[in-house]
Parts: sequence; C-alpha cells; structure tokens
Amino acid sequence: MLTSSTSRTPSEASRVRRSGRALQSVTRADFVAAMASAVNGVGILTTDGPAGRFGITVSSVASVSADPPMILVCVNQRSPVHDAIRENGMFAVNLLAGSQRELADTFAGHPSAGEAFGFTGDAWPPGATGAPRLSDAVSAFDCVLEQSHAAGSHTVFIGRVVATTGNGGDPLLYTARSYGIPCRWKRT
Repeated sequence: MLTSSTSRTPSEASRVRRSGRALQSVTRADFVAAMASAVNGVGILTTDGPAGRFGITVSSVASVSADPPMILVCVNQRSPVHDAIRENGMFAVNLLAGSQRELADTFAGHPSAGEAFGFTGDAWPPGATGAPRLSDAVSAFDCVLEQSHAAGSHTVFIGRVVATTGNGGDPLLYTARSYGIPCRWKRT
C-alpha cells in the first residue's frame, strides 16, 4: 500500500525556536560543502513498467527496517525517474562495484562513450518486480514501492525488498566529489 506524507512548510519550520529566535537553514553552498565530506555507496536506481524504463545514479540509499526488509532512496523531483517510480510502483537499487565507475558516470548523464542513461547488453535482466537488475552488481535490492515523502527538492521513496542478489566485492564509494573504494584495515 502506497502512502504519502508531507513535510513542514517553511512557515511551520520557522516556528522551531531557540532562545526566542527562529532557526534558519544554512546556505545551499555551506550545506553542499559539508555533505562533500560524507562517504556514500553508489548505485543505479532503476524502474520499468507503464511509465517506461529508466535508470539514474544515486548515492542517497539507506536501510530502513529489517522487519519487514525496507530501504529508502532519495530522488530529485525534476528527474524523469521520479514520476516513473510513482507510476510503475516499483524500483531496484543496484549497488556498484569499485570497477564500475564508468557505469556510474553513464547513469549520471556523463558517459565516456555511448548513450547517457543507456542500458546496454545483457547486463540488465528484469528482477522479480520487472525493474532492471544489474547482473554484476555488488548487491541489488528489488523493491515494491510502499511510501513516498516529499522533502525539499527530493522525494524519499521507501520500498519493501522482495528480492536481493549479490556478487560481493568492494563497493564503489563517493566522497569529496570523487569515486573511491574501501581501504580495509587489518585488526591488530
């Protein structure tokens, strides 16, 4: 069952006060600079159905619950993927391996060769929901859309996980506006 909620309006948010004054948001530039310090996994969010087949690179993915298994993903409301997920009612998150940075760039709209956002070859069989699943992803989560929540310029989509696949390996990471892989420390 899909449910939706709304966030506080700016006027409601301004009612939150400390020492008698309204707390204001930081500037966009300060926020973006601070978020550049975060380390995130990189994935390709996909959907397929009546609204069409779409994919986009994402780094805002998180576990919500293990009982039932649920994840969230954040999508800009201006992206074509946004409306397609709503209409198709499902999505898959395919977490990329450290060797798949070119694929991340392709689905971010910056391919080194070929078509931006292009599904190529046999690498994208349909998952249980019909959403494209990357066959050599580190792990993939096939989800039925359960909830969505508007949050600023984005929507938080929450999906109930109906299937997972995985190949293991080092995941692709994104931090300080560049890609990387984990450095494993030896325990002493």
